[in-house]
Amino acid sequence: MTVSTHVLDAVHGGPARGVGVRLERVDGTLLAASVTDGDGRVSEFAGELEAGIYRLRFDVETYWGANGGATFYPEVLVTFRVTDGAAKHHVPLLLSPYSYSTYRGS
Repeated sequence: MTVSTHVLDAVHGGPARGVGVRLERVDGTLLAASVTDGDGRVSEFAGELEAGIYRLRFDVETYWGANGGATFYPEVLVTFRVTDGAAKHHVPLLLSPYSYSTYRGS
C-alpha cells in the first residue's frame, strides 16, 4: 500500500511548495515525514502499511508564515482508514488560510 498527497494553495492558485507532512498511526506514532516538492506533492511515503487507521498531519502555519501571513488553522490533520493494504491511497489537500478541503484521490 502506498500513501501520497498533493497540496494546492487556493489563494495563489498553484502548488503549495514546502509544506511539512507527517504520516502517523492513529495513536500518534510517526511513520514517515516529508516536505511537499515543487509541484506540492509527496509522491510516496516510505514503508508498507497494514489495514488500520492512519493520519496525515500538515504543518500549514509554517507554510502560510512564509507565503502570505497568518492562518486560522496552524495544522491540518486528516485521518483516514486503510482497508486494503495493497491499494494506493492518495489524499489531496486544497488549502487557504481560513479553510481547507480534502478527499480520497486516485
